[in-house]
Amino acid sequence: MLEAARNRGRAVMIILLALLVLAAAAGYALLGRDFHAPGPAATPVGLKVSAGESTRAVLARLGELGALAHPREVELYLRLHRRIPRIEIGAYEVPVHASPADIIRMFEQGRVVLDQLTVVEGARFADFRHELEAQRDIAHTLRGKSDAEIMSALGHPGESPEGRFFPDTYRFAPGTSDLTILAMAYDRMAAVLAKVWQERSGGLPFATPYEALILASMVEKETGVADERGLIAGVFVNRLRRGMRLQSDPTVIYGLGAQYDGTIHTRDLTTDTPFNSYTRSGLPPTPISLPGLESLLAAVHPDPTDDLYFVATGQGGHHFSKTLAEHDAELRAYLAHLRAQQQAAARRQAAGN
Repeated sequence: MLEAARNRGRAVMIILLALLVLAAAAGYALLGRDFHAPGPAATPVGLKVSAGESTRAVLARLGELGALAHPREVELYLRLHRRIPRIEIGAYEVPVHASPADIIRMFEQGRVVLDQLTVVEGARFADFRHELEAQRDIAHTLRGKSDAEIMSALGHPGESPEGRFFPDTYRFAPGTSDLTILAMAYDRMAAVLAKVWQERSGGLPFATPYEALILASMVEKETGVADERGLIAGVFVNRLRRGMRLQSDPTVIYGLGAQYDGTIHTRDLTTDTPFNSYTRSGLPPTPISLPGLESLLAAVHPDPTDDLYFVATGQGGHHFSKTLAEHDAELRAYLAHLRAQQQAAARRQAAGN
């Protein structure tokens, strides 16, 4: 009798253990099914992960945001599979109905949403610095530092920063340092300049890639018309070959700095600065802007031309001349056009009052 009771007890224990094993297996299978099942998010969910956040905290927030139906089950699944996802700091966008597996894969691959910064062609280094300062999600390490200190931090002490950074759109993860972004732009300009210099035309009246960079920066500031860049460069090259002063207004403006009031006065053309190409011969000592690829190509492949002068037409673009007499006539026409515009503006203002 006693033996029969013991046998019945053992049978019950075996059955209970079997049921527990079956329940565990079913639960394990359910966890696996849910881990790969589509999630509840009906719209993309944005998530920003800060430094020091645990996996549990991130999963909990995803649950609160509606991207995960059961964050604790996801955590349990990861533990059972001994997976500890490394979640990079930054911003993420969880796609519509992304499964927990999709979300964890996104974290493990570090697919953060990239920020971007655009530096336009013809901007100055000061403009680049201003754009960097305005970015909220980068690590600011250069605030208060001088240009010279920044160049030293980049590993290029003694170099002027003007012209050394390629104007482009740069994409980066939140938390990237301002120094890293500047290094990307510096390296890009160095690579582009080296390539165009290697493929330059023969017989140029300058001997170094840096001089080509200076000329390209002038071309960039002289015209926004793509078809004119080669002609502008051709005029400057002709004048350099003849020993003529370049007489480029943008160099004068750059030399004036904060003193420039939006108008070039006669006194500005005759006041000597290192950048005044009316009072000094040759190229300026440094670039005057951040030139783009097309201006760099124009500087090393100037259009063959006999022209020595150019002047704005007032209607977009420039008129190119071979002689000073022709140039002076076009200059007078341009000044007359400006006066007519000013008089028309004055009449409209008077009528409006």
